[in-house]
Amino acid sequence: MTSELNYDVLISDLIPVAGTPIPNGDAPHWSPLSHTLIFGGTEAALVDPPITIAQTEKFTQWVASHGRRLTAIYLTHSHADHWLGTSQLIQAFPEATVFAGATTAQKISADMAGGVPGPLWTTLFPGQLADDVRFRVQSVPHDGFTVDGHILQSIEVGHTDTDDTTILHMPSIGLVAAGDVVYNNVHLYLAEAADGGFANWHRALDVVSSLEPQHVVAGHNDRDRPDLASTIAETHSYLRAAEEILAATGARGEFFAAVTDRFPDRINAYTTWLSALRLFEN
Repeated sequence: MTSELNYDVLISDLIPVAGTPIPNGDAPHWSPLSHTLIFGGTEAALVDPPITIAQTEKFTQWVASHGRRLTAIYLTHSHADHWLGTSQLIQAFPEATVFAGATTAQKISADMAGGVPGPLWTTLFPGQLADDVRFRVQSVPHDGFTVDGHILQSIEVGHTDTDDTTILHMPSIGLVAAGDVVYNNVHLYLAEAADGGFANWHRALDVVSSLEPQHVVAGHNDRDRPDLASTIAETHSYLRAAEEILAATGARGEFFAAVTDRFPDRINAYTTWLSALRLFEN
């Protein structure tokens, strides 16, 4: 008999990054990250490892505490904050196969080809990253992969906060590990949203909605908020507001102030500043 599937989520909290204060005076931090463990009676798969050595050490202990054999690691997209800890994790769980969408797998393989984290990441997290970030990543099979007989389905959703993003769907328990398609009370990374990106992101959210999930784990997550499907609509609302603000403002500071004023309770305004730096020339 196939054992019941369950899931658990660990949040890697805000961590400081190197840099100067942002316009509202806050010190720069990286947004909290969600790491989802899907497990049956004997096997487990995880979605999106942490960034730093310290985060990954804590995460490794958390995975081991569940007492299952880790058979798969799934990477939702190519942004390195969702895969930098993978090589360290593989050392602890060498049986695990690393999967990603075909294009994501190609991008990640290219980014880690030299073994050294990219200059952006070593600048943000000096001395905190694995010395060698290389690992083998495979394109996920067309029919997905399994945990204790349950199908986990990879779904391509296109552009969200970057191109070629995916989600992982667990139909048997109504769960979507949404990566950065959905944000849960955390400011969205919008740096790649110009030139049609907003519309494409809305379409990706519609794909998640069409699955009628009971639980949605956002890639960047407020630990005090549950994994509700209502975060899909909340992400839609943020995108609509941000697109309106982008059209009405002409400079980084204006955009930053307008977005953070509209969403004062969202976590980590540093992400909004990173977006403004890319969206505006001054």
